[in-house]
Amino acid sequence: MRKTNNNGRRQGGRPQFSEGKRTPFRRAAPNRPARPRRDEEAPFSERASLSSPDRVFQEMENDTDGYKGLGQHHMALDILERARKQKQPADLPTDKLQKALAEAGLGSRRDMETLISKGVVTINGQTAKLGDRVNAEDMIRVEGRLIRRDQASSTPRVLMYHKMAGEIVSRDDPEGRPSVFFHLPRLQGARWVAVGRLDFNTEGLLLFTTSGELANRLMHPRYEIEREYAVRICGELDAEHILKLQQGVELDDGIAKFSKLEDQGGTGQNHWYLVQINEGRNREVRRMFEAVGFTVSRLIRVRYGAVSLPKSLPRGKRMELTPEEVRAWMLDLKDAEKKAAPMAATKAEAKKAEKAAAREKARARARAEAQEEARAERKGGRFKEGRSDRTGVPMWEARDMSDRRTQRHRGNRKA
Repeated sequence: MRKTNNNGRRQGGRPQFSEGKRTPFRRAAPNRPARPRRDEEAPFSERASLSSPDRVFQEMENDTDGYKGLGQHHMALDILERARKQKQPADLPTDKLQKALAEAGLGSRRDMETLISKGVVTINGQTAKLGDRVNAEDMIRVEGRLIRRDQASSTPRVLMYHKMAGEIVSRDDPEGRPSVFFHLPRLQGARWVAVGRLDFNTEGLLLFTTSGELANRLMHPRYEIEREYAVRICGELDAEHILKLQQGVELDDGIAKFSKLEDQGGTGQNHWYLVQINEGRNREVRRMFEAVGFTVSRLIRVRYGAVSLPKSLPRGKRMELTPEEVRAWMLDLKDAEKKAAPMAATKAEAKKAEKAAAREKARARARAEAQEEARAERKGGRFKEGRSDRTGVPMWEARDMSDRRTQRHRGNRKA
């Protein structure tokens, strides 16, 4: 056994630390949820079945086909097909696939050609073949394993996250509630930007991106990106309510309406509907149902634009879009913006006038309520609790003091 000196060092070796001393780690944030130990967790298959969207939407299913609000594929396939038919951008140089794999350190080019011919290499989810070319943003996998290359990517990253109820879409919360940002991977030299928000009690699809420009493009009201929600209410809408919600209901910040409203059935007092809106005001869906006299007991976002909540994504988990899917979506957004450009100014002016009219109507309503309150105060406020009449006598209990003597009887004075 080697001896140690008084400083805790081996003679001629590394320092020895006491048994109770541990390596100091960074203290966890106070509102970061504690991660359970691996031996305390349930098996992955069991956890996935307990928190999968199929289990979440089980009460919504009326047949064996499942709830049609969830997408079989997270990205609209027609957008991908249109993007694949177009040529590669000129600013993204391409290389042969076997060269890219060899430069990634997987072997020689001839070995990579043999690997490609076996059909175990995929490019953006498609089986590769000899002669294919790739650019810096293509996603290459060999036997399902992602091949990471050193080329910098100009395509922003986009994440899909299945938000659970009880999470807040904010980095800082004074109440210490769990945040959705705790479930996102760390970035070097960038940050995640939430595309819109979901209420504390709202579930479903939440998108994150590293591009502030893309996030603004997806959130701005003038682009009218479609949002689709599964809504459970207490009761059932009749034809009059459905017509009113589709034609428009008046809210404090303007007229709001559903561009689509489909009955999804239900049992007992709970009834499900699939609705679609083209803007993202604060608590808009809940306020619209409240305007016709119904309370929303559960709200789940199942689609945002071209991205749908996939059935394979459990609650509290994330999935990243491939660079090809992100580029296809951005190309589709650009084409839609070009088509809407001639009418964009007219629609913006109409929306501005509508909001101004809504604000003026809200101010008129507030003035009418203030006048009514003042009128009621003048009518019965003289004997209202906490006030006094002109003599200064307190009337806290609204007592009638008209029959009380105002002067003390002094009696007869002696001469």
